[in-house]
Amino acid sequence: MIAPPATRDGAELRPIPGGTYLLGTDDPRSRPEDGEGPVIEVELAPFWIDAHAVSNARFARFVEETGHVTVAEQEGWSFVFVNFLPEDFTPTRAVVQAPWWRQVFGADWRHPEGPQSDLAGRDDHPVVHIAMDDAIAYCEWAGLRLPRELEWEAAARGGLIQQRHPWGMELEPDGEHRCNIWQGEFPVADTAADGYAGTCPVDAFPPNGYGLCNMTGNTWEWTDDWFVEDEQVTIRGGSYLCHVSYCDRYRVSARTGTTPDSSTGHQGFRCAWGPADAPAPPSKATATPKTCCAPSRD
Repeated sequence: MIAPPATRDGAELRPIPGGTYLLGTDDPRSRPEDGEGPVIEVELAPFWIDAHAVSNARFARFVEETGHVTVAEQEGWSFVFVNFLPEDFTPTRAVVQAPWWRQVFGADWRHPEGPQSDLAGRDDHPVVHIAMDDAIAYCEWAGLRLPRELEWEAAARGGLIQQRHPWGMELEPDGEHRCNIWQGEFPVADTAADGYAGTCPVDAFPPNGYGLCNMTGNTWEWTDDWFVEDEQVTIRGGSYLCHVSYCDRYRVSARTGTTPDSSTGHQGFRCAWGPADAPAPPSKATATPKTCCAPSRD
């Protein structure tokens, strides 16, 4: 495998071997309407992918060097999870199907919970409120690219075959938390039993077999493939808001889509490198996804 050049953003790229992968799932926990199944055999060329989601510190360097203004900053607002808002927050538009998402003016990557918030102590947390154009601009600056969807899943599996999580079938083997998701009653109260309410550092949990951290939980990640052609892009991995009672999309086969301009407090990305010639996944989704995971600006 050809080694990638040194990247200007300090990405820690890990090699993913080429070969045949069994992707998708027949797991009874899957969501057929999302097109998770059936299992398909896919031939992938070798590629490299970042061990971590892009952090606030890395994104700040990009902005400093390029002057990039994110979609959320251009629009003047983004979606914030309601439990993170101050008690005196003036009510604004809520998402109909997911009222825990609130339109917050002044929310952006520098102000994850709105204008009263900042990034103090979160340099190593994943950057959020990132639309697809923002992620692509960063990748181009860094000499990288977004992963194709099937590449993302192959990498997330960490060399395991048809396991539910990057580490195996059990969510909490021997009672150990392996990812940052919701514990408690969603959306009322997160007990933060895994140590985090909201985002966690990009390297907070042990890596999978390919050396990749937080491939599930923490933040959703953009891919470079359509979920609904010319309408919604596929995002993968789930986030700190996922819970088995409502949205258990923290499984490696889970997928959903959102419009390219969507930005929320749990939407980030990681970069890849290598020929972008991976096949697109077959169009298997049977319904446009609900807005619970990544609401559209419309």
